[in-house]
Formats: sequence, structure tokens, C-alpha cells
Amino acid sequence: MRYLLLVLAFFTVSETIHAQNSNVTPDETRVYAEKDGEELYLDVYKPQGSYKEVKPVMIFMHGGGFSGGSPKNESLIKLAKVANKRGYVSVLISYRLTRKGKSFSCGYEASGKIETFKKSAEDFMDAVLYVVNNSEELNVDTSKIVVGGSSAGAEAVLNAVYNSSLMFDDMAKYSKVNISGVLSLAGAVVDVRYITEQTSIPAVFFHGTDDNLVPYATAPHHYCAETEPGYIYLDGSRTIANKLKKNNSSYLLYTYDGARHEISGIQFDQLDETFDFFDRILSGEKSIQIELTK
Repeated sequence: MRYLLLVLAFFTVSETIHAQNSNVTPDETRVYAEKDGEELYLDVYKPQGSYKEVKPVMIFMHGGGFSGGSPKNESLIKLAKVANKRGYVSVLISYRLTRKGKSFSCGYEASGKIETFKKSAEDFMDAVLYVVNNSEELNVDTSKIVVGGSSAGAEAVLNAVYNSSLMFDDMAKYSKVNISGVLSLAGAVVDVRYITEQTSIPAVFFHGTDDNLVPYATAPHHYCAETEPGYIYLDGSRTIANKLKKNNSSYLLYTYDGARHEISGIQFDQLDETFDFFDRILSGEKSIQIELTK
């Protein structure tokens, strides 16, 4: 019942979300790109105190099956404010919802899923690049960039970070981007074998062992049958953490035994531990490997 309530809360219709947040205003809203006739924007929330002092930044990408969701989501704004209290500039980004009104499940061909991952990963990296290029105005320390995402957003972020050679034809465009840490809520990558020692960026993972959409370890996306058009294997949090461990990189893995895709919601009870982990990473600590079961 607890997990069912979390699912219902997470997938609240967008109109309700906007109504709940009608009085919430970011410190800045900026357009970082225009694609397919749509302005893509980022909402910036700044910590209290001197705006002249550069701060670490957390850039987060919402979920919604590549068909819905918004940076205006109440829980994401709450996350942004928690990050502010920890001294981070928070940036919540919009991106192209290429599957709006369409399926992203077993009836949608695997090649289309890969293309969806590529477009969302591109939008994510363009947003990060915008923050880097405008770091002086935003008072952001570009050597301390933490990125994250939930569900579809986590898939986009993880593929951009760990499967960049599959997502981008030319990474030179993003040569100025140096990501220090990753926060993933129920995310996965196309192929963990492409993660090298050089790209093993420290990460915090949240995932349920019985996630019915995005596999906890390695399994077909949405558990599609081999005969269905949308059959494609993905490597989830468990498999990515194993790879980081093998590469002697840092990670914090929260495993929720028996939980399903509701773990894509922000796990507020664990945020102090999460930011403690990132603080240690940003201070230069190496090879932190922690696994916790909830």
C-alpha cells in the first residue's frame, strides 16, 4: 500500500502540479536551446547568501516516460530547495517530450527507443553546456557539477554520462563539460560495457528490485517479450554499480527490496546521506563504495 500511494503521488497530472506550484517562482528562468520549434528552458534556484561566491551546481532532469512531466513538479522544487540548503545552485531543466501522446512501451520499436534516448541525452548535455558557458552569471563552480534524473530523466542522464559514445556522434561539442557526480532514481543505460575507467563518474543510485519498467539489474526494458517491437535490454542501477566497483570508482547504491518503479520519486529521507556522499566526492575523496538495502 505504501508503494501504491507513492506511485499515485508521483504520477499526478501536470495540471494539478502546476496549480500546486502557482506561487513558486525560480530565481531565474532561461532558455538554453530551441529545437523543433520549442523553447527548452531551465529554472534556476539559488542558495541564500552572497550571489558573488561560486557554488557547486546540481542539474536535474524530470521523469515522465519522455511524454510528460515538468521542471515545475512540486517534489523537484523541494529537491532544489534541499540542494540550496546544502550550498548548491539548483537547475531544473525541460527537454523535448518526443513521446508525448505516444507509447514508449513494448509496442514502440527498439530503434525508436534508442533515438529517444539520444535526443533526450542531447538536450540534457546542451543544458549542462549552457550552465558551463554562463557559469559567471550563475555563480557556478564548473569543477563541481552534480547531475541527476528520475526515471526517463535518469535514463537520459545516465546514457549521456556513461554511454556518450553511443549517444553522440561528436563529443567535442561538450569538451568543456566536466561532471563530478550523478544522482539516478530508477534509471538505466543501453550498455554498461561502454563504461570505462575514465568515464566511471561517481554516482548515487536509487532502485527497486522489482521495478516493472526500468530493470534494477539487466533485463528487457518494460520486460518486453523478445517477439515484441520494443524488446531491448537495458543495464540498471545494480549492473552499473557493479561496473563502477570493478573500475574502482565511487558509488552509493540504495536497493529497495520488493519495490517497483515508485522509487523513481525523490527519496527525501535519504537526501542528507546523498549530499554527504557528493560532498566527500567534491572534496576529492576516492573509492567510496556503499550499498544499503531498504
